[in-house]
Amino acid sequence: MLEARGVSVEIDGATLLSPTSIGLAPGECVAVRGPNGAGKTTLLRVLAGRLRPSSGSAALAVAGDDVPIDERRPEVRRHVAALIGPPTLYPDLTLRDQLALIEAAWVGASAGGRIPVWNGLGVEALAAFGIEGLAGRFPHELSSGQRQLVSLAVTFARPCSVLLLDEPEQRLDPDRRALVGRAIRATRERGVAIAFASHDEELVGRVAGAQIAVGAE
Repeated sequence: MLEARGVSVEIDGATLLSPTSIGLAPGECVAVRGPNGAGKTTLLRVLAGRLRPSSGSAALAVAGDDVPIDERRPEVRRHVAALIGPPTLYPDLTLRDQLALIEAAWVGASAGGRIPVWNGLGVEALAAFGIEGLAGRFPHELSSGQRQLVSLAVTFARPCSVLLLDEPEQRLDPDRRALVGRAIRATRERGVAIAFASHDEELVGRVAGAQIAVGAE
């Protein structure tokens, strides 16, 4: 579904990511491991098309075609969902309204016959992450942990074929981390290709079918 070959990133002489290769097949979940500063987030940004690699290449397989990874391409935006840093939330919309807006925005995701393999959770993402009781709250009324759950809900709400997550367990207690694990497993079972960076050994062992190590800078 998605393949990166020997991608590296250098900016102003500093190596942010050493040459790394990764392939994601439909229904596969790969954990990206490595110490802080090794380049895990940088790799996910390359896979999401948000950062152009200095060397190597990354492509998305869509309807038999290899599409270069670039978030400006409609096919890439349609198929790739990513949580890399906090998503932007509308300050004057409740959480229910935020997800309803996302759900409505992606109604036409199957246009042109290139259909993501998973329709997403829509507003049901609130229940999936145990925050349905917060549906009427505004973003400024959330704690740090609640905001992380909302960030996950926003990401899982939309259709996708590839899901990229950067430390989805951060700021969450063990019970909430278990919800994250269940959501990842359920999404994987729908045929979505998943890559996630994590320091949580238990989460990795629970959901990842494979691991890759990103070298230190």
